[in-house]
Amino acid sequence: MTATAVLTARALLLDMDGTLVNSDAVVERCWRRWSERHGLDPDEVMKVVHGRQGHASMALLLPDRPMEQNHADNARMLAEETADMDGVVTIPGAAEFLASLHGLPHALVTSADIPLSTARMAAAGLGLPEVRITAESVGASKPDPEGFLKGAAELGVAPADCVVFEDSGAGIAAGRAAGMRVVGVGPRAAFHGPDVVVTDLTEVRVEAAGDGTIRLHIG
Repeated sequence: MTATAVLTARALLLDMDGTLVNSDAVVERCWRRWSERHGLDPDEVMKVVHGRQGHASMALLLPDRPMEQNHADNARMLAEETADMDGVVTIPGAAEFLASLHGLPHALVTSADIPLSTARMAAAGLGLPEVRITAESVGASKPDPEGFLKGAAELGVAPADCVVFEDSGAGIAAGRAAGMRVVGVGPRAAFHGPDVVVTDLTEVRVEAAGDGTIRLHIG
């Protein structure tokens, strides 16, 4: 997208990985090791895992495996990822973007659990929003809309008045299923039909309107 767009919202719901934090290096390391252990093509695995909780990705990749094994494997994966912050950095513009949301309704909605999201945001030098929907908060992973709907409910804002910031196909699908508009962030997002796409968060300017709405100048 090259032209400037303006979106109006009453709350923003923010994914973490790929949207605020670039954790691709550690995600690649952990999932490629997992792929090799299970005899799967790592390149094909990487097409599935972004945006989902680990056990949901495993269920797609190993459909005949009992879910209790996926949950146990996911717990090990989360511990492995939480211990590895090498290469975790901020998405350009994320710190300024979060600072511009001070006092405005917004929430983090991530497929990571509390320890992993806390560690990655800290590694990237970013503060955590007060309202956080993590893996522990939901019964279903993105692309299910539960996380975004819970975020909207926590903020007391109707889903149609929320704008989602996401990078992955699963996350964009979740935002759409929740009845929300979606700003796609980064190279993965453009393939999944968000309302608008930005390279990174330097292309987003937040304006607090006097009527309680948030104006997003994008482009």
